[in-house]
Amino acid sequence: MAENFAVPKYLTTMTFFIGFTMLSTTCTSLVLFPPKDIAGMLRNDTESINSTSTDYGHIVQEFPAAVFNPTSPNDIASLILFSNNNSEAPFGVAARGQGHSVRGQDLAHDGVVINMTALSNGSRIVVSESPSLGSYADVGGEQLWIDVLHATLYHGLTPVSWTDYLYLSVGGTLSNAGISGQTFRFGPQISNVYELDVVTGKGDFITCSSTKKPKLFYAVLGGLGQFGIITRARIALQPAPNRAKWLRLLYSNFSAFSSDQELLISTSGKMERDGFDYVEGLLLMQQGPLDLSFYPVADQPRIASLVNKYGVVYTIEVVKYYDDSTRDTVDKVVENLTKRLSFVPGFMFEQDVSYEEFLDRVRNEEKMLKSLGLWDIAHPWMNLFVPKSRISDFNSGVFKDILLKQKVPAALTLIYPMNRNKWDGRMSAVIPDEDVFYVVGLLHSSGFNEWQAFDEVNKQLLQFCEDAGIMVKQYLPHYETQEDWKNHFGSNWQSFQEMKTKSDPNKILAPGQRIFNSLL
Repeated sequence: MAENFAVPKYLTTMTFFIGFTMLSTTCTSLVLFPPKDIAGMLRNDTESINSTSTDYGHIVQEFPAAVFNPTSPNDIASLILFSNNNSEAPFGVAARGQGHSVRGQDLAHDGVVINMTALSNGSRIVVSESPSLGSYADVGGEQLWIDVLHATLYHGLTPVSWTDYLYLSVGGTLSNAGISGQTFRFGPQISNVYELDVVTGKGDFITCSSTKKPKLFYAVLGGLGQFGIITRARIALQPAPNRAKWLRLLYSNFSAFSSDQELLISTSGKMERDGFDYVEGLLLMQQGPLDLSFYPVADQPRIASLVNKYGVVYTIEVVKYYDDSTRDTVDKVVENLTKRLSFVPGFMFEQDVSYEEFLDRVRNEEKMLKSLGLWDIAHPWMNLFVPKSRISDFNSGVFKDILLKQKVPAALTLIYPMNRNKWDGRMSAVIPDEDVFYVVGLLHSSGFNEWQAFDEVNKQLLQFCEDAGIMVKQYLPHYETQEDWKNHFGSNWQSFQEMKTKSDPNKILAPGQRIFNSLL
């Protein structure tokens, strides 16, 4: 494990009963006097500190001075005011939901980590309807998307845009973007939010929307936690389907694969209105390991043979939702959609599952990996947005060259296109400047002492893109210098910086992102 720290100087006796807490900064230990109403919510016991010193990535480790367990958004505001009013030096504050970052983005070296799950003293999910918005859900920022799904399905409703894994917090995904196979049609999760409650870096509690404090609203969505902590989001809902036709189609030719994916996400006419509801893609690679669990056992040998023959097999994964009213016609709709596609004949496979079973598909894999001790390991992931105009070059230089030549096992590699017009340019999330761009996710997993080999692959990939002039953008970004961040945001850097100054002038929020400070 990479350890970018020295053992912090926080004192082992944090006395809550007399109303003060001893914290440290990166420079020296200070005696701080938190307000009495929040003093008892601060913890620095070994279990609390250790549990918030690393994340899902298990690559970076940084010890906070304390962990904060709020009971309401007002408690969070009090903590932030407490930091800002510290005359010696404000301490960093990081909001932590499920800790699913992979490069320490939710850590706070010698600062305070807010345990957002402490807000869940009862469900904070309320489903409502209005003439202007239709159906929507008001959801606490700490709530998990799986719980949002369950609460809305009870009313026959569902959010329209998802992530592949549902055991993530609402505030966490909205601070990044929230993408999956529905994004091509409905946009990322940040494009499906009507309103937010936010505690800013000044400690102000603000309700914002596209018409009320719009600059803050758009900045926070995809803003990497830099401007405020999301404590409530109003999410768009629509009627929920019951079932899902879930297909995978195999390709040996990248051009056919990418052309068919782009056809399937077309925003013109019937393809958008009557097409598939979910479109993703993934690679099956010769060096393995091959996960063929989706496919019938009898077909797995010939799939493995196809992979061995071509080295890389490209898979389009699509889903068509249906309910009782469309049960009799869904098979014909799927047939009409797939007959236009150029997959390898005889290599289309289908499952019929419930809507919830499809959306929660990663959960079974998680349980299996946990049982094998393979969940809490290092995850040197790399997620990129690649312009459509260069995706063929990326395939040749990365998939067919760099990845096939590596001795490390192939990662789970996702690749699928999105439409730029489903994203709102006023939001902070950064995407390529082309009408269509691809998500490429290398979801590496490794032992704690082996992650550097995978990271070397990531560095080779980025160097290839730089040398080839492929203007990729990182998703869930990780950069070491502010200059890299300036390049990431491009022409939006100045406005991003100005909003930071306005909403978090002491730069205390989300220090683990390393955008405006060197606290890590």
